[in-house]
Amino acid sequence: MPYFLCRLASEDGHAFTQSLLASSFEECRRYFERKGFCVLSVKRDWKKLAFPSFPFEKKIKDRDFIMFNQELMALIKAGYPILKSMETIVSRVKNVHLKELLMKVESEIRQGKSLSEAFNPYEKKFSKVYTASLLAGEQSGNLVGTIGRYINYAKVIARTKSRIRSALMYPTLLLFFALFLMGILINFVLPRFSGFYLDFQANLPAITRGLMAFSITMRSHLFFIIIFVLLLLFAYFQMRKRERALVFLDRIKLRIPYGRTIWLETGISLFCRTLGLLLEAGISLLAAIPISSQAVPNKFLVQKMSNLAAYIKNGESLSESLSKAEFFTPLSLDMIRIGETSANLEGMLQDVADVYDEKVQAKIDSLVSLIEPIIIIFVGIIVAAMLLSVYLPIFNIIRVAG
Repeated sequence: MPYFLCRLASEDGHAFTQSLLASSFEECRRYFERKGFCVLSVKRDWKKLAFPSFPFEKKIKDRDFIMFNQELMALIKAGYPILKSMETIVSRVKNVHLKELLMKVESEIRQGKSLSEAFNPYEKKFSKVYTASLLAGEQSGNLVGTIGRYINYAKVIARTKSRIRSALMYPTLLLFFALFLMGILINFVLPRFSGFYLDFQANLPAITRGLMAFSITMRSHLFFIIIFVLLLLFAYFQMRKRERALVFLDRIKLRIPYGRTIWLETGISLFCRTLGLLLEAGISLLAAIPISSQAVPNKFLVQKMSNLAAYIKNGESLSESLSKAEFFTPLSLDMIRIGETSANLEGMLQDVADVYDEKVQAKIDSLVSLIEPIIIIFVGIIVAAMLLSVYLPIFNIIRVAG
């Protein structure tokens, strides 16, 4: 969606220009006319070009979407109509991708659709949980309360993701530093010393010969290596577009010894937290089960939960149905069973999610504490190999010359 530069005039005759994100010239003109301005001219704003994003870039950030919902809840609570609230918020949104989506939603609402119906075509950009929560809030007449519960839910999820990213940042930087150091050694240090060693006709140690052979191979085949890496990345992103490939990749993830537990407990936590939110919002268990399953980040686990609704339709309890998914732990099943018998399923699901959030965080902290010394040792080995490969031949030359 492009930006347009508009020349406007106010009622008192004051002329000014303003840039607006819109789908067409006509929509831009109608927007300012509704605001009471006289539109003198409309043209494309070429200074604000939309650059294509990377495949892994998240276009709508969690904090921006949470902020939008906080403003929406405050305006509705203050008595603003939904359409007026959307217009007010859209004019202040800075994230281009979120603003583009909200403008489309605003257009749908202006045509007579409800808030949940307007957001429904774009649920893949955030989650089905959000549209389901909006629908439940509209049906129960408590949209403000439902949005508030969703905000608390989204904050917990965003905080968990942020903790995981922060915990893995330091080991990742160390690993990239090690690879960068190895690249400098292979491409710049060893080639310069190789000519020096050849002039002296010295017998090179095995570690120096090995690293030099590796350096020559990498330099001579650099073009093919780059092409191979690019093809691998292309194949990976193509696989991510196919459901069967995603299921296969996620199944492989569950075979990683320490990562398996983290993936399973993360899935349990997200499923229980989402289901608790939807039940609390007033959505029936049968309708909430498929939506909650989609909140699990592992597609293979989602596939194993595909028959949950059918089991519940046949008269089985939630805990009995979840046991057939074969990845819920005995503790989580016992807690859910207690919630069912005590008529406090929503509260117990939130407790299960809190328990497994803490478990996952503790495991991630332990994993990071193990990874850090391993990577530091790896970097030390690279540095030691570089020093030995450079200085051992020099010692041999000095010994021969002496």
